[in-house]
Amino acid sequence: MFVVSLTYKKPIAEVELHLAAHIAYLEQYYAAGTFIASGRKVPRTGGIILAKAATRTALELILQQDPFAIADVAEFEVIEFVPTKTAAGLEQLIEKI
Repeated sequence: MFVVSLTYKKPIAEVELHLAAHIAYLEQYYAAGTFIASGRKVPRTGGIILAKAATRTALELILQQDPFAIADVAEFEVIEFVPTKTAAGLEQLIEKI
């Protein structure tokens, strides 16, 4: 599993020009089962995506398709982790090792 931290590189006004396309991109990967949760950072300096992908390389290829990446308005940090414990109702996120 991966935590993706997006940090805006451009002013919010420029980021918002690509927001509708970014939301459509998110929906595509929610439908595919890759993205699990996402949202804005507080304060609004970027966002977070919780993702499941077969490999880091596979996820990085997906992230390259993000309109924020294409427009170069955000940079992406990918953190991989192995969930071994969850809150009730989220047990399907636990990875067997």
